[in-house]
Parts: sequence; C-alpha cells; structure tokens
Amino acid sequence: MTLPSADTPLYNHPLPQIESWLTQHGCQQDSEDVHCWLIEKLEWRAELCLDVDQINIRYIQDDGPDIQRSFKYSLSRQDLEDAIFAGP
Repeated sequence: MTLPSADTPLYNHPLPQIESWLTQHGCQQDSEDVHCWLIEKLEWRAELCLDVDQINIRYIQDDGPDIQRSFKYSLSRQDLEDAIFAGP
C-alpha cells in the first residue's frame, strides 16, 4: 500500500494506511484490542493505541515506571515516526 508523503499529517491517512505503516515498523496488532499495537525492539518495548484524536504510547519499563506519551494526529507521519520509534 502506497503511503502519502512523509510530511503529510497523520489525520490525512486512511486507517488501512496507518495500519500498514505500523506493520512496516514491525508492530503487531493486539488481537483482542484491535486499536492497540505492540512494538518490540531490541532495546525497548511499548504498547501503542490509536485513540480518537491522538496516538497514545506506553513504553514498558522492566526496572521502573512506564513512560507514557501522547501525540496528536495533526503531526506529520515523519515527525510521529521519529518520536515514537526512537524509543523512550
């Protein structure tokens, strides 16, 4: 699936394109809570949830409190990619 240019705000992406983008980054959709996705990298892991007006991400920490962040869909896909996939 072809995505719009990386500087396009995420709110201009249809849901199937957002799901494809997350899949391309190795995210796995939660089978019970389909608006949430699991991200597992070598250095960190997180749960990303698509809310009504923002993306909520919780970086799961083994040795301390989880780190939670929220990002509005008005940000570009590139900005979101840089912020989310850089890790906690």
